[in-house]
Amino acid sequence: MRTATNQKVEVMGVFRGWWGLMNEELKVFDHRSVSGIINQGGTILKTTRCQEFSTAEGEKRALNTIQKNKIEGLIVIGGNGSFSAAHKFCPKFKIPCIGIAASIDNDVNGIDVTIGVDTAVNTALNAIDNIRDTATSMERIYVVEVMGRDCGFIALAVALAGGCEEVLIPEKKFDLNDVCHNIVQGNLKGKISWIIVVAEGAGKAEDIARQIKEITTLDTRPVVLGHIQRGGRPTAMSRDLALRLGYEAVNCLLRGETDKAVGMSAGKVCLVDFETAIKKKEIKLEKIYELIKILT
Repeated sequence: MRTATNQKVEVMGVFRGWWGLMNEELKVFDHRSVSGIINQGGTILKTTRCQEFSTAEGEKRALNTIQKNKIEGLIVIGGNGSFSAAHKFCPKFKIPCIGIAASIDNDVNGIDVTIGVDTAVNTALNAIDNIRDTATSMERIYVVEVMGRDCGFIALAVALAGGCEEVLIPEKKFDLNDVCHNIVQGNLKGKISWIIVVAEGAGKAEDIARQIKEITTLDTRPVVLGHIQRGGRPTAMSRDLALRLGYEAVNCLLRGETDKAVGMSAGKVCLVDFETAIKKKEIKLEKIYELIKILT
């Protein structure tokens, strides 16, 4: 990124994540390059993880690419993994850098909501609404696995909004025997269907479904939503957030800010130091669990 004397920003190039920085895959962008993409899911940048970037040789190659193309600042779009890499690399080589919080897990500390999470939740919720029809018609138990290796935000959000009977997340220990006891008790009272949402970090839907069937003898089926949660048309909230944070990230670089992420907190755009942003985010679990139990 370069800044002209009139404070307009000229985007000199976009890289394919840290991998692109090391392989010099620079592509010049202008206004037309981003025309008509607001309704698209995923990313036109084709960003990927890169283990080699964590090595000294990888850092050297990335720095060479930046210097060769006279890049004066970086905007890193991602979650705590991307921010951890930026926090290590950019101060070390004195490269101005601002992050934009984008993670479907909503796991960036100090930020209430990240780009993409609302779309992911609504995509998963739509699938669960459809599963509910089958669960009710066939009188079955469904164990639905959603994304969330280390963070159960998506699972909690869709379980609450979808009226699901149980949710299993990596942040909270659970006893499957207790879950099965509740299912049997509900079945004796005439409850004919049950939907259990499980974050991938809490267990595999196939294993949990098999165990529930063995314990309860009730027909139980696993469903893995997988990567469909990473696609789909962005919701209005995700689009609005992306536009606002992108605008703010550029302004932050122009003001001389660096080593920070932009995001939303208490309904306002905020700046959070990378050092804070990459810490584990605490989710207020008990209140959400209480609501799920009361409302189902």
